[in-house]
Order: sequence, then structure tokens, then C-alpha cells
Amino acid sequence: MATENRIEDVYRRRTGAARRRSPPGTGGHHARLVGRDERTAKNGKTGATAASIQVRSNFQDQHDLIVSLDPELNNYVFQQEERLFQIWYPDSFMRIIGADSIITTLGPSHKHIRNLVLRLFGPENLRRSMLQEVQKTAQASLLSWLDRPSIEVKETISSGRKNVMKMLKELLDERKRAPGHQGSSIDFIDVLMEELNEEKPTMSENAALDLVFLLLFASFETTASAITAVLTFLTHNPEVLQELTEEHNYIQKRRVDPNSEVTWEEYKSMKFTSHVIYEALRLANIAPVMFRKATEDIHMKGFTIPKGSKIMICPSTVHLNPVVYTDPNIFNPWRWKDTVEPTGGASKDFMAFGGGLRLCVGADFAKLQMAIFLHCLVTKYRWKAIKGGTMVLSPGLQFPEGFHIQLFPKA
Repeated sequence: MATENRIEDVYRRRTGAARRRSPPGTGGHHARLVGRDERTAKNGKTGATAASIQVRSNFQDQHDLIVSLDPELNNYVFQQEERLFQIWYPDSFMRIIGADSIITTLGPSHKHIRNLVLRLFGPENLRRSMLQEVQKTAQASLLSWLDRPSIEVKETISSGRKNVMKMLKELLDERKRAPGHQGSSIDFIDVLMEELNEEKPTMSENAALDLVFLLLFASFETTASAITAVLTFLTHNPEVLQELTEEHNYIQKRRVDPNSEVTWEEYKSMKFTSHVIYEALRLANIAPVMFRKATEDIHMKGFTIPKGSKIMICPSTVHLNPVVYTDPNIFNPWRWKDTVEPTGGASKDFMAFGGGLRLCVGADFAKLQMAIFLHCLVTKYRWKAIKGGTMVLSPGLQFPEGFHIQLFPKA
């Protein structure tokens, strides 16, 4: 594979590298690929390795980089977050988000900001208010799709973020002029206003808006990709769609009023829906790579990862590993039936939401959005694929031709 020619040994650039044993794998002076078995090293082909190498070709920053295809190393990095490893991003990414972005905060600052976000996305607020808000949004979105000859799913879902930053800035200014907002639920502007009004706030107004931007990106962009992936898989797997529909019809039939809102208990009872979501996230690999940096020399499996080495974690190498998942390239939600789903959304065998201290803070919210969207969809509508649906990691999940559908009300 041509990209493999650019994978070079990080260790030869370091003083004393010849005296210590570096991780096995191919490599040179910019990046080292570790974690492949003998068969893969010969032919360069397996779903996981091919995807990971394709991702590497999109990051050309001149850094010492270890591309980890080793599930054990990936999990170890997450478990040792802020002890032996810390967050790191390529220069190309930092130029987009800004060098002072709060996404790079460490230690107590990161913990404080995470706790702020959990006031919005934590289980209590999801149950108390977000569940109803998500359902209203899903119902309104689907209703707007009717009578349109074609809907490009991802673009339509993610279009809601347009002009949102301007609106949020205006809302923040309004709250500053009229403090003491009273509402039936906590919104993130309330949380930020409390923080900004502290005697010694931990963030500036610009940093607060930056945080909102990152949350919006996660909410709109990644969830839109995930929902598009789910609809693509359901379109090509009618037996899965049938069981999913039966689950939601059963929930609806048990209600006194079939049109009443989804309750928290009903949401938690959506077992097959949860299997569908986990399976779609496993195959789609919406976050195909994650970056960390070693803060000291790491000794593992008889090898040394030098201090300062950058590591690119590839979850797809776990998600598409035939040892972990039988027939890994097959969309099979039933595989989760006899498997305990990852506590908190992550485990050593499932890394769609990352792991460790930096496990995606919106993981529960993302799953809620997807489940409620599917409930509103399959109980009231059917759809026909028009064109597109091809998925590519480049490096994030992309739909080069989009995924166009037409929506119809059920009789």
C-alpha cells in the first residue's frame, strides 16, 4: 500500500533509540505503525488495518507519531489518561480549534468543565427535560421531511447548526442584561452564566462560546453522521428494521394514549434499539482516530515508548477485530443480545466514545437522540432510498454521494 511507504520509524530520530527496544511494526522517521499480526504485515489488507492506514494519510504534520493498531495499547492509553498520557492534537487540527481551546485543558480545569457539561448532559437532566426536548425536535424534523421528493439525511440533520453561534451570543448577552432566568429545566446558557458570574470564573466569555461551539459540533455533526449510518444499515437490512419496528410498536401499544410522549422508563426499555445503535457505531467508526502524547517513557510488553511520543489510537482495529467480533464486517445487532453493553458507553472492546477520563461527555445524550429519533421514525413513517449511502473514513465518517431518501407517512 502506497501510504505504508510514508510510515517511518519514530525511534531512530531519538537519542539512544538503538539501545532500547522499540515496539514492533513498520516505520521510519515520522510515524510508526504498531500492532499488526504477521499475516497483515505481509499483505497490508484487513478491514481495520486498511482503514487505519487510510486515515494516517490525511495527517501529514511533522511529528513523531505512533499509529497504534494494538487493542491492549489503546486501552492502556485511555486508562492512564493524565498519568502517563495526555491529550494532544496535530497542528492542522489546532489551527482550526485555536491553540487556547478548552478542549485541550488538563487536570482540575478539565474536570471542572466536564462537570459543567454534565449538568446539562448528565442522566438527571436527560430524564427531567432533555428527553421531551429531543422528542419534539425529532418529530418536527421528520414532519418537515414529508412531501419532499428527496432528503439528504446527514446534511438535513446537521443544517440546524447554521447561525446557531450568532443566536447563542445574542442569548448570552440577553441573559447578562436580565439575570435570574427562570425555566423548567437547566439549559447550558444558565450553567455558563453561573460560571461567568463567579468572583473568579475559570473561563472567559470567548472560552464559554468556544465550549458551546464544540458541544454544537458534537451534537449536530457527529450525531447526524451516526443517524445517517443507522438509516443506511437499516435500509439494507430489512430484518433488523422489522424487529426494531416491532419493539417500538409494542411500546406504543402499551400506552393509554398512543400519541403520548416517550417516558424515561420506555426509553430504558428499548433494548434492541440500543443493540442497533451500538452496532452502527461499531461499524461506522465515527471518531476513527484519537490522539495522545506520552508524558514519560512507557515500558510495555518489553518495549519502550519514549517520552514525548505522539500516539494515534485507531478504534476501528478493535471494532473490526474478528477475535472480538465474529464476522466483524457484518451489521448484526443481535451480536449484542448476549453481551453486556459497555458501562458508560466504553470498554476495551468498544471505543466509539473514546475512553478513560476523556470519555465523550455527551455519550448518553447521543444515544438518547438516536433512540428517540428512531422511535419517531419507525412508528409513523417509512422511507425509500433514492441514492448514495456509501460510507468512507477520510478521516471522519463521510458520505461522498450523501444518502438521499424519500419519507412517507404510514397508513
